[in-house]
Amino acid sequence: MIHIGGKTYELVQENKNGYNFEAFRDRFSEVLERYDYIVGDWGYSQLRLKGFFKESNKNGNKDTCVSGIHDYLNEYCNFGCAYFILRKVNGAKPQTEPGAQQAPSESQQQPNAAGPKQTSPGTPQQQPHPRPERHERHERPARQERQQPTK
Repeated sequence: MIHIGGKTYELVQENKNGYNFEAFRDRFSEVLERYDYIVGDWGYSQLRLKGFFKESNKNGNKDTCVSGIHDYLNEYCNFGCAYFILRKVNGAKPQTEPGAQQAPSESQQQPNAAGPKQTSPGTPQQQPHPRPERHERHERPARQERQQPTK
């Protein structure tokens, strides 16, 4: 069982050791939470994630339903690439399974350089700098002709 984004997933299929929890956690986006299945495939050392719906889901079409996963793997993934398929499990409790992997919540994640800076409770947070106004274009001074050296 894999717990991430408040949802629980189980590994349905794995090819060539394609599943890597750290890479999955880093690439996971909350957009993927709406899907019933998530396919992760590797190409050029990059993990790509794509979501699929159950056949009974009204949001699905032939390209986004679970029946299209193997077509997706054959058509859009590198031949013979490592991949995995996760299925969303409804009603599973994240703390009940001892061997489960769980992504840290946002409060537990370490801040990165691009994220907001953590401050102590008494310190006011700094506001981001306002966007600088665009400068007007200035006219260049006329180009002066170079004088030819006299011999």
